[in-house]
Amino acid sequence: MSQNRLPWRALLALTLTVLLGCLTEVLPAGLLLAMSEDLRVSPSAAGQLVTVYAVTTAATAVPLTALTSRLPRKHVLVALVLGFIATNLVIALSPGYGVVLCARVASGAITGVMWSLVAVYAMRIAPPRQAGRALAVAMAGTPVGFAVGVPAGTALGDLVGWRWSFAAMGLIAVPLLCWILTVLPAITTEPVRTTRAALPMLRPVLVMVFVYSLGHNVLYTYLGPALARLAQEELLSTALLVFGVAAVCGILAVGSTMDRSPRAVLGWCPLLTASGIVVFAVSDDAATTLMGCAVWGLAFGGAPTAFQSVTALVAGRDADRAQSLTIAAWNGAVAGGAAVGGVVLDTAAPALTWTAAALMAVPFWMATRLPATTGNAADVHG
Repeated sequence: MSQNRLPWRALLALTLTVLLGCLTEVLPAGLLLAMSEDLRVSPSAAGQLVTVYAVTTAATAVPLTALTSRLPRKHVLVALVLGFIATNLVIALSPGYGVVLCARVASGAITGVMWSLVAVYAMRIAPPRQAGRALAVAMAGTPVGFAVGVPAGTALGDLVGWRWSFAAMGLIAVPLLCWILTVLPAITTEPVRTTRAALPMLRPVLVMVFVYSLGHNVLYTYLGPALARLAQEELLSTALLVFGVAAVCGILAVGSTMDRSPRAVLGWCPLLTASGIVVFAVSDDAATTLMGCAVWGLAFGGAPTAFQSVTALVAGRDADRAQSLTIAAWNGAVAGGAAVGGVVLDTAAPALTWTAAALMAVPFWMATRLPATTGNAADVHG
């Protein structure tokens, strides 16, 4: 294979790993009522299975990434996939809510390390000038999971029971594990160093990550109630599908431009997100509402990849630990967005969409303040 070509088989193995992590995280949202009934808890208690996952990921990403940083990268990735297999099968076979909650905590910890590791893995096995594109390919598992995987898992749960959805994820991960062992090259570990030298540049990126994720989740978490205020609650499934498909397109667009112009991508993502949310907020018909969701989804699809790519470029060879900070900021904002959105929904529901759009001004402004050159993709290669 030419040294200028992407290692597609290895990257697709990483894509499927990300897809597995995404489905593991968000699938309970689509199976909420069935799980609450079977586990004999309230729907709100069942909803905590999503919240506790995000909180655990945010809390453990940094320390667990540091703890595993000296271990061979491929061995760590294999262990993470084995962890997903085990926790999903435990949930499928669990006798009660307590066991499911513990398994979700374990899955959240696994995911925090997985996000950091996959991002750096993808960039280091790619040709130096295609690191951003490689990262986009690996991270495509997230929008694909939202667009296709979650609806499919929900449909399977409705058809044969929610436990089979988790069992399917555990069983499907077995051939993925074999694929990783076969096609993924080993990458060397780097000497343990601090990210302190990169912190002056990393701090604004982390603020951008947190505020962007906060604004997105303020509205996305309560998309159903927001549509109900527009008298379009029947559009929820369609809106989620449009959002997911547009997100896939967004991640592909970012992959083709990230290596050339990282600062521009960082600026366009919050700007387009705010534009889509504003269109959604002022819509008075289904077509305009879906158009707003499409623009929002297009921007959202590229945002996580853009943030992770710039984090790696800023941190250079300390990218593993820097990525864990990005993951902690993103997932902390997932929980924070749900909390802030809930308060706004209860006290000033019409302001929900405008709050989300207004928050996007912060990452947009900070993107314009970043230096034009934020790093070199070659810096993340061993």
